Amino acid sequence: MEWRDEAILLGARRHGEAGIVASLMTRAHGRHAGLVRGGQSRRLRGVLQPGNRLTAHWRARLEEHLGSLTVELSASHAAALMLDAGRLSALTAALALVEAGLAEREPHPHVYESLDALMTALQGPDWARTYVRWEVGLLGDLGFGLDLSACAATGVTEDLVYLSPKTGRAVSREAGRPYRERLFRLPAALGGPGAQGGAQGAAQGGADLADALALSGHFLARHVFDPQGKPMPDARARLEARFRKEAAA
Repeated sequence: MEWRDEAILLGARRHGEAGIVASLMTRAHGRHAGLVRGGQSRRLRGVLQPGNRLTAHWRARLEEHLGSLTVELSASHAAALMLDAGRLSALTAALALVEAGLAEREPHPHVYESLDALMTALQGPDWARTYVRWEVGLLGDLGFGLDLSACAATGVTEDLVYLSPKTGRAVSREAGRPYRERLFRLPAALGGPGAQGGAQGAAQGGADLADALALSGHFLARHVFDPQGKPMPDARARLEARFRKEAAA
């Protein structure tokens, strides 16, 4: 059994004295692991950094085996974010969601493409809002997309200020008023009232972005992690806590 593919490194753990078991998100083969012999060497230490884009070659005698991997570096995203704690926290959270949320060896080409795009976008000025929208996109890629286009009750497309925690559909101010205590507020980061673009949108930080993460986290837990009996990854919880702390400061 053998394949070559583009991949993003999700994580790596030591194996024996010199090896590394690498977990990859590949374009065509989904989340896939393999043994990198000599992965703890100085030569490969910088290559096997979570978030880096790699060219991977996997081989095994049988398909169900762990198999061996050889890798080459295509883009060093990890190095570009290493000195910014916020961006690095977002990178770590995204990788943890994909690592814990996706079934192994189940192809998700759109998840790979969006994750690859996110690794680059995290280097830009609007990184925080981009990350929040990536999480909503991840829900859609996994078949649990939110509908933010029109009011679930009336069909209007204006003044959408709420989101149903049950259906994941937007609700207008008028239609949601009697039930507002049971609805999510639609954050500006996801197109709710006060939505702004560009670098100013990234500066929203704090409360609005944390509210957006709480909203997407509700649906990730409900549809992805709870059915598997898994908790939300710690890295994701730390990112939301970071935004809350920044808002309080």
